[in-house]
Amino acid sequence: MQVMSVEQLLLPLPQAGSAPAKNEDNEGSFAGILNKALNELNNSQLKAEQASLGLVTGDIEDIHQVTIAVTEAKLAMQLAVEIRNKAIEAYQEIYRMQI
Repeated sequence: MQVMSVEQLLLPLPQAGSAPAKNEDNEGSFAGILNKALNELNNSQLKAEQASLGLVTGDIEDIHQVTIAVTEAKLAMQLAVEIRNKAIEAYQEIYRMQI
């Protein structure tokens, strides 16, 4: 019977102060999807702000473009808030579960 030492079974631990290795297919993870959605939300908010500023300064004369951009940003924000509310409700429901 061959005896193995415990050190052979241990995984190497990361050194203190070193950055964790980045996962290349992070886009499929929950964090990656959430990050992508928040970036898209931010971009729609910035687009609406730019359109509003363009309307005020006279660079954009078509009010329909501004209205569409602002409405898209508003709906995207409402969706993000509702998703956040559902996530909080789910967390609270799990927190209240008895073990």
